[in-house]
Amino acid sequence: MPPPDCQPLPPGTVVDTYRIEKLISRGGYSLVYLARGTDETPVVIKEYLPAALATRSGASLEPVVSAECQGKFNTGMRSFLEEAKLLARIRHPNVVSVLNFTKANATAYLVMKHEEGCSLHEHIYRKFRAGEALREEFLRSVFVRLLGGLREVHKQKLLHLDLKPANIFLRRDGNPVLLDFGAARWGLGEAKVNLGNIYTLGFAAPEQQQVDGELGPWTDIYAIGATLYSCLSGGATPMPADRRLKGEILEPAEKRWARQYSPQLLEVIDWCLRLPIMARPQSIHTLQKMLSGELLDIVDPGWFTP
Repeated sequence: MPPPDCQPLPPGTVVDTYRIEKLISRGGYSLVYLARGTDETPVVIKEYLPAALATRSGASLEPVVSAECQGKFNTGMRSFLEEAKLLARIRHPNVVSVLNFTKANATAYLVMKHEEGCSLHEHIYRKFRAGEALREEFLRSVFVRLLGGLREVHKQKLLHLDLKPANIFLRRDGNPVLLDFGAARWGLGEAKVNLGNIYTLGFAAPEQQQVDGELGPWTDIYAIGATLYSCLSGGATPMPADRRLKGEILEPAEKRWARQYSPQLLEVIDWCLRLPIMARPQSIHTLQKMLSGELLDIVDPGWFTP
């Protein structure tokens, strides 16, 4: 049961032309619902409802926001809608399709295409419960395509900032889709909105946990490395960056899986997981080439170019 001060919209609620069926997930920034359009086509709706700033209880459809939080709530909602506009421009098979966005009930909503399949997180656990490790060919295929989608996101001056297996969806044909931009920021442009820390320990780069950390493409690249590391470890969350900064050692992928995967794949993972920003890859395109086998050795890619 959800907490009494953060109730989801009840089934049957109409938002714009969409009828809410049920809550399917929640995060610190939003609630996510399964809904249907007027033609009964299923869609996914994300509702802007930051738990740190707003509550909702009883029969009310509108969130309750205190006077002291109203300014930050409104700023976040504007950011949410601007990000929705940018995402709606992206037409890439490996980025979730935004169908619509709207304001209602004193907040904002993002309508996305409903996909059939499962998350990478679920796929990992299913495989490892069956005693199977993920094949390198599968990982390379998924992440080469996923990086193509992420490259398009960066071209729109957006950063994802919450990449992890749970936010990567696998269609039934195995084609990946990048989901959940709830933590996204205009990190590559002049407009930069900060609503607080929304990240997942173990997948978040060290700069995300620092007050004045410099966010950029390298931040998402760290999370790609952490996600690959998790894929190899059966879904376990890698050691959080803050603990590594204090001196704890994350066992290198090159050492841990030396007999199971190619040296090149393991080198790429360790490269992405380096703590200093400039010690990591700066180019999504370079990672794609490495994982596709076009580049056989790690090279210094220079400054990031999307």
